[in-house]
Amino acid sequence: MTSRPWGQDRYGLRLEWGLTGSQEVSPGRGALVVVDVLSFTTAVTVATARGVSVYPAAWHDERAAELAARVDARLAVGRGEVTRDHPWSLSPAALAAAPAPARLVLPSPNGSSIAAASDGIVVACSLRNVAAVARWLRDRAGTPEDPISVIAAGERWPDGSLRPALEDLLGAGALLSALAELEDYAISPEAEAALATFRGTGSVANAVRGCASGLELVHRGFEQDVEIAAELDVSTAVPALTDGAFVAR
Repeated sequence: MTSRPWGQDRYGLRLEWGLTGSQEVSPGRGALVVVDVLSFTTAVTVATARGVSVYPAAWHDERAAELAARVDARLAVGRGEVTRDHPWSLSPAALAAAPAPARLVLPSPNGSSIAAASDGIVVACSLRNVAAVARWLRDRAGTPEDPISVIAAGERWPDGSLRPALEDLLGAGALLSALAELEDYAISPEAEAALATFRGTGSVANAVRGCASGLELVHRGFEQDVEIAAELDVSTAVPALTDGAFVAR
């Protein structure tokens, strides 16, 4: 195995940020876990727990509409574009309240784009389903040859550059902490730092509410989305990518 410093090749548990990071630390082996707490993976956790198959897609890409037509799915819209007849969006609160379609295409600028570009074992993790995801991954990956690569999706600055997001660092750290309690994995320094951040945070829920991403959603009128995203281990759904869609395992 060739050692690539940026690939964290020596470790069974890895942590990276964004789409580019996902392609560096998970070269088609092991399992890739997308963490996008506000709000893609929280929305996926909520929807798949209701029996919905969720197809990831790139944000503002006409191929999302083509995908929805091809698989006979509803296409989610932006939070501000929902109507009574089309209530499906990236909002976890909206997805919890709307009728549950059999299939939903759910684009997002970060987590969904990462998932859509990945293959192999791909799992969506939020704060809501950390313990369930850790248990499911335990016997499937976690060695340097078949790593568990946890990808904190992050957010975007107006110029399109990656903004590391506290809520995703905490979500990634929560999963890494749960995994470390199950097995004696070789953990990369990057993953160790995320784990320590989670364990050292007095109230993860308050941190999610008060961080920049949480405040942004509250100011836009989506406080309930933040409350749903801040709940820890309330779901047993493990959304795993199967034939292009996340389905609950």
